[in-house]
Amino acid sequence: MQYRTRFAPSPTGLLHVGNAYSALLCQAWAKTHNAELLLRIEDIDHTRCRSEFADAIIEDLSWLGLRWQSPVRIQSMHLQDYRQAIHQLRDMGVIYPCFCTRKQIQQEIMRMSSAPHAEAVMASYPGTCRKLPANEQHDRMQHEPFAWRLNIDKAMAHIGEDISWRDGSGCVYAVSVEHDVVIGRKDIDFSYHLAVVVDDALQGISHVIRGQDLKESTGIHRLLQKLLGLPEPVYVHHPLLCDQDGERLAKRNGATTLKGLRQTGVDVMKLRDFLTAAESLCWPFGKGNERELLNILGKAR
Repeated sequence: MQYRTRFAPSPTGLLHVGNAYSALLCQAWAKTHNAELLLRIEDIDHTRCRSEFADAIIEDLSWLGLRWQSPVRIQSMHLQDYRQAIHQLRDMGVIYPCFCTRKQIQQEIMRMSSAPHAEAVMASYPGTCRKLPANEQHDRMQHEPFAWRLNIDKAMAHIGEDISWRDGSGCVYAVSVEHDVVIGRKDIDFSYHLAVVVDDALQGISHVIRGQDLKESTGIHRLLQKLLGLPEPVYVHHPLLCDQDGERLAKRNGATTLKGLRQTGVDVMKLRDFLTAAESLCWPFGKGNERELLNILGKAR
């Protein structure tokens, strides 16, 4: 069997060193297992993704030394694939339209918090729209924005058996999903959860190499795969690169970008070596540490 994995960034900003760390781990895994490495641009969120960031991803990864199989899959060019999955789930009767706003959900949870054992429902969807009559659903869908939610009880009943997912070490984890997750958003039609399982199947991904922060989503992905009749990849969740304060690197926190490193004069081979040998999983070069950064990772003069 030919193994195949993928690196799948979202063009919501410039790639940072945490992304580079993940990309290099994907490449190293592919090389070790003689696997194909694919690149996917996950840009279905048109409210945040930008074409200029997608172009920058290609440029940054090429500079980093990543090599992938052609073609690059661009999610926004394959929306019909995700629509077909939504239709399939709707025909099964395992999804329902949710008309709640975030404020309404928060208010309902707060109201429920006055009841005994309310801590069990905190941070979960309280099921406000789950039992709306079909005629009310139909009427409201004609003039109100809505999201598609997966009815977990109906989904599990439809499958009729316990399901699990496997990690790269052979460990098996039982699937447990706590609440009705959104798989079709009001603003972009499809959620990350739905798009990623469809893409992995269509691209023949045998192993998913991704950050530890996505481990909790794996149960949802396995449930959707089972419902849609899609193959089950093996999952490898790697630790995350953090800053000196122990916070994971992220775009919203202003993490050091690859473009910024390139413009500063960092030697890409030194950067690769530093990241792949980052046993402490720490990126120690915060803002104001450019001199130290160049002393360690700068080009020889």
